[in-house]
Amino acid sequence: MPLRLGFPGPAEVAAQTPPDRDRAIDVIRIAALTGVVIGHTVMATSMIRDEVFIWDNLLTTSVVFQALTWVFQIMPLFFFAGAAACVESWQPGAGWGGWLMKRCTRLFRPVFYYVAFWVVTLLVLHRVLPVHVYEPIAGISIQLLWFLGAYVLMLAAVPLLYRITTTAQLAAAVAGVYTTVMVVDVIRLHLPALAPLGYLNMAAWVIPGLFGVAYRRRMIDGAAALKLGLLMLGANLALLWFGPYELSLVGIEGQRPANMTPPSLLLAGHAIMMCAFAIAAAPAIARWAQRPRVWWLTVIGNSGAMTLYLWHMPALLLMHLAFDQLGLYRYPGQPDLLPLSIIQLAIMLVVVGVLFLTLRPLENNPLPGWDGPIATEPGPRSGIVGAMLCLAGAVTLAAVKWGLKDDGLYCVAVMVAALIGARLLSRTSRHASVLSQS
Repeated sequence: MPLRLGFPGPAEVAAQTPPDRDRAIDVIRIAALTGVVIGHTVMATSMIRDEVFIWDNLLTTSVVFQALTWVFQIMPLFFFAGAAACVESWQPGAGWGGWLMKRCTRLFRPVFYYVAFWVVTLLVLHRVLPVHVYEPIAGISIQLLWFLGAYVLMLAAVPLLYRITTTAQLAAAVAGVYTTVMVVDVIRLHLPALAPLGYLNMAAWVIPGLFGVAYRRRMIDGAAALKLGLLMLGANLALLWFGPYELSLVGIEGQRPANMTPPSLLLAGHAIMMCAFAIAAAPAIARWAQRPRVWWLTVIGNSGAMTLYLWHMPALLLMHLAFDQLGLYRYPGQPDLLPLSIIQLAIMLVVVGVLFLTLRPLENNPLPGWDGPIATEPGPRSGIVGAMLCLAGAVTLAAVKWGLKDDGLYCVAVMVAALIGARLLSRTSRHASVLSQS
């Protein structure tokens, strides 16, 4: 029997689940995104001082919280799960661009709504807020989209990852990426003029993709994965102790060198460690996911994963702005920090739940002009489609530096144009002719 709110019940979900479904991957994916939402909510702090909006987080004031990022920086697991889930959907000889377009269709579907929301909201806020309150909000507005940019570039590499079929090939690929990140770090840390080379380290996000392929093809057993995870934990601790890296694996103001943007060798090692531990824990996770209620929550959560990820940030940011306008600052050193933290967490639980129920259809229902048949034939057109999607991913990453202001506006415009161009080029001939006649 369906439950209230239109969701199927646990028994119905279980009946619709194929017997060979890898439930561990689904649990890992939604757990990673849920961890991000909770982490942002707990860590975020803000206040308005002299008509300046100060957006910060508790990591800047607590070494304990910085240490906990070694457990709660779990974004590599989403890349891991994504690669594991989609690698076998690639077929050699197929069109790369068409395949990538299929992967990006649902991924970007809610992004159009998200960007449109922020454009309208910022037009309103620009008129009612002081400039130094408005500008930080505009800058923060689309920061979360960095993930989409990096994820698209990782997906674009899946046809290459597909070729990895042996443990030796896996080891060589992981070692190659890890060594590349190490060399880039040495150069950018010793030659400040070459610091922009650090963005080559975005290749670090391929590492969890490699382990996703390894997991799907059972290249590493649980015991070996556990040993590798422990080995990398030791290597990461050594880098922290003897190297130039800072403790927090989440970016904080003034961090030198940054571990997240661009990724550092410490983050690359963290990705290896987290993926190895995930592989070791996967059998236990899969057994846990056999519980009807656990699996039901997993399926429902994954059906709106991008909704959770995208829309929690506007809710969090606008909630902080409302509290700050009332003089209720959740900020270190301010009174009532703990009660305000509890109140804001409770508000976010309710608001995010409502947003999930309300906006989840935007992620799942076809978007006119965006969804539709996709040409899968190989050839120059397919290559151009793939290149345009990679361009969209790259400028999405670049836009995060400014948000929806200054050069970020041009980056977002290029992103949208590249996505629309890729979609138009990827239409099947039949679909294109139907559109031309309508």
